[in-house]
Amino acid sequence: MNTNVETLVDWRDYYELTKPRVVILIVFTAVVGMFLSVPGWPGADALIFGTLGIGMAASSAAVFNHVLDARIDILMMRTRGRPLPQGKLTQKSALTFASILCVISMIILWFAVNPLTAVLTFFSLIGYAVVYTVWLKRATPQNIVIGGAAGAAPPILGWTAVTNEVTSGALLLFLIVFVWTPPHFWALAIARKEEYAKVDIPMLPVTHGEAYTRLNILLYSILLLLVTVMPYLIGMSGLIYLLAALVLGGYFMVYAIRMYRDYDDVELPMAMFKYSISYLGFLFAALLIDHYFIFQLSF
Repeated sequence: MNTNVETLVDWRDYYELTKPRVVILIVFTAVVGMFLSVPGWPGADALIFGTLGIGMAASSAAVFNHVLDARIDILMMRTRGRPLPQGKLTQKSALTFASILCVISMIILWFAVNPLTAVLTFFSLIGYAVVYTVWLKRATPQNIVIGGAAGAAPPILGWTAVTNEVTSGALLLFLIVFVWTPPHFWALAIARKEEYAKVDIPMLPVTHGEAYTRLNILLYSILLLLVTVMPYLIGMSGLIYLLAALVLGGYFMVYAIRMYRDYDDVELPMAMFKYSISYLGFLFAALLIDHYFIFQLSF
C-alpha cells in the first residue's frame, strides 16, 4: 500500500514539473494554428502527432526551467512549493525526465509531422529553457519582451505542422501572443516585485519602478487591442472573431487603465494576470469558432 502511494506522489511531482496549466494553453494556441492554416480539416496525423510533439516539447522546456530556476524558486513564496525546492525530486531525475520528453518530442515531430516543425520547436524549446531562463531573465528588464518570442511560437508550430511552411497568417498569430506576453507577465511581476528583488531578477518593476511598468502595461494593452483586430482586417477571420476580440480586448483595457490609475488596490495586478490567461484562451477559441463557422458557410 505504501509503495502505491509513493508511486502516485512521484507521478504527480513529475506532472507538476511540466507546468500543465501553462502547457495546455500553449498546446491550445498551437491547435488553433493548425485549424486556421487550412480551410477545412487539418488532417488527423498532423493534429494528433503535432499536438503530442509540441505538447511534449513544451513540457520538456518547463521541466528544464524548473531545474535551472531551482536555486531561486526556494526563495520565492510563489515557487517554493514546487517539487525540486521541496526535495521531492532530484535535479538529476528531473533532467533525465526533461531530456526524455525532448528526445521523444523531436522524434515524433521529425518523422510523423515534418522536419521544419521539429526544428522550429527545438529552437523554441532552447529559447525558453536556456536563452530566457539562463541568460535573458537575469540580464535585462526587457527579458520578458525578448524572451516572449519563444513563448509566442506555438501557433506557428501548429501552422507548420499542417502546411510545412511559415506564412503571414502564422506570423500574425505569433504577433498576437508576442504582444500579449509583456502586459500579462508584468502584472505578475508587480504583484511579486519584492520576491523578484530578493532573488536579484531584474524584472521591470524592480529596475524601473511600478509607475513605469504600469505605463508600459497600458501601452502594450493598446497595441494588443490593435493587433488583435488585424485578423479581421486582412480577411483571416470574420465578425464573430472581431466582436470577441473587441469585447475581450475592451475588458483587458479596463484592467490596464485601472492598473495605470489605481495604485492602492493590491489585488489588482494579480487579478489582471489571471484575466490575461483567460483572455488569450477565449481569444483563440473565438478564432477557431469563427474559422469553423466561415468554413461551414462556404459549403
